Amino acid sequence: MVFETLWEVARSNPFSNPISAQCESRLHADEVVPGRKISCAAAAEGDSCEFGSMKYYALCGFGGVLSCGLTHTAVVPLDLVKCRIQVDSAKYKNIVTGFKVTLSEGGAKGLALGWAPTFFGYSMQGLGKFGFYEVFKILYSGMIGEENTYLYRTSLYLAASASAEFFADIMLCPMEAVKVRMQTSAVGTFPTTLRAAFPLILNKEGFGGLYKGITPLWGRQIPYTMMKFACFERTVEALYQYVVPKPRAQCSKSEQLVVTFIAGYIAGVFCAIVSHPADTIVSKLNQDKTATVGGIAKSLGWAGMWKGLGPRIIMIGTLTALQWFIYDGVKVALRIPRPPPPEMPESLKKKLGVS
Repeated sequence: MVFETLWEVARSNPFSNPISAQCESRLHADEVVPGRKISCAAAAEGDSCEFGSMKYYALCGFGGVLSCGLTHTAVVPLDLVKCRIQVDSAKYKNIVTGFKVTLSEGGAKGLALGWAPTFFGYSMQGLGKFGFYEVFKILYSGMIGEENTYLYRTSLYLAASASAEFFADIMLCPMEAVKVRMQTSAVGTFPTTLRAAFPLILNKEGFGGLYKGITPLWGRQIPYTMMKFACFERTVEALYQYVVPKPRAQCSKSEQLVVTFIAGYIAGVFCAIVSHPADTIVSKLNQDKTATVGGIAKSLGWAGMWKGLGPRIIMIGTLTALQWFIYDGVKVALRIPRPPPPEMPESLKKKLGVS
């Protein structure tokens, strides 16, 4: 009964209105022509699934896997140097010095250190981040109603993304712990492969060692993701309203993806800034198994927690833009419903006297 109620709430949410072409036969079951089979009746023409269906969520989750797994793996060299600047700023003074030292110690192969836990960890995170975001956005929208969904859409984006990231980080945390330990340990003191590093931490420290950084990870990722989704959604809306010279419906798929990339990069810059202090603490916490969040914050000071921000802005800006581009590209390729930017409901226009 509970699941049926949630399903009805999700189906009736206002986000589905622009693209859910409800068939008369679905609305009036007694009028179905005998013997006639209707496949995916509520899916809009050209879409591969119904908005808000289980298939929709699964495909969105798959898009998230590709979006986060591929992009985070692609920027492992930059992430490696960023982490090392955060934990040893005396040795890795800046991004240029960091790359030089890393190359001199490990060669070109050393720049790929930590790629495996990065790929698997962030693929799982992408599944939760994007998949659950769609779930919670539709669920919360149905709870507050069509008019409030429009009026408080920024709050809706923030709440849905925070909820999604809470679960996504639980999926990410073990691989993040392994990645940071591999990247920040002194050369020769810790395994450099996932198959050796993961069981070593598990055997010595148990699951507590793998989830030691979950609280600061939430502190880093939840604000990051809230900014990532809310800023992206509102930036897309603003671009179509004030910058793009024609309505979204008249733009080609390629033009829409360009808008997606631009909005993603803008969102990424703000993401990097709001989440950087927590990112520094996560790096230090996973490097030193005896450290505490409070102890690290006190020893680093306010200025110390901002070390490595430059390369992180470059990394996260590019990363976020590519993630949104890939995610939206997967939606286009798989014909997943892509609702247009929200418009004021007719009922609200009448109440406010807006023509």
